[in-house]
Amino acid sequence: MQYQKIPNELNFRFESKNFLSIFGLYLFSLGAILSGYSLYLLLESVGRTERIIISWTGQGLFWFLILFLISIFILFIPVEFLNVFRVYNSSFKDLIINIIYSIFISLFFLILFQYSINLETLILNDISSIGKAVSFSGFISVPIILFLLHSLRNTVKLLDRFSYSFVLLTWILSSQLFI
Repeated sequence: MQYQKIPNELNFRFESKNFLSIFGLYLFSLGAILSGYSLYLLLESVGRTERIIISWTGQGLFWFLILFLISIFILFIPVEFLNVFRVYNSSFKDLIINIIYSIFISLFFLILFQYSINLETLILNDISSIGKAVSFSGFISVPIILFLLHSLRNTVKLLDRFSYSFVLLTWILSSQLFI
């Protein structure tokens, strides 16, 4: 039986590919959920759903337009500027770094959404809740899915190829649970 020699120190340093990957996933999930919320505001303002959030049609259309353009801008950032569409999770070191980045990015945005948005209207309160939900999902479900993808990557080869999509889908669906 062969034994693997474990180095005494692991070299944890800033890896831009891992950071850009996790940051892009966060922005994709935040943009997707904000665009869904803006479409809900559109449906509410045209009368397809019961009016709960808005008080008149102009307010709903105004907030739909603002949130839709903001979500398109947020979705534009990972595509044009980050340009990393793969989760680098091949070693245990990469797994730990991805989990740490996920937690720190989520913590930063949780603090940002907690203290920067003035909660005067119900719509701004919902936007703050959406940001907090995406951040809580980054704390809880994303590290779990990263660990599962790392553990199952040798067994199921398809997971390694589509790991970015699996993490993104998990991040979006688990954010819905925290809303």
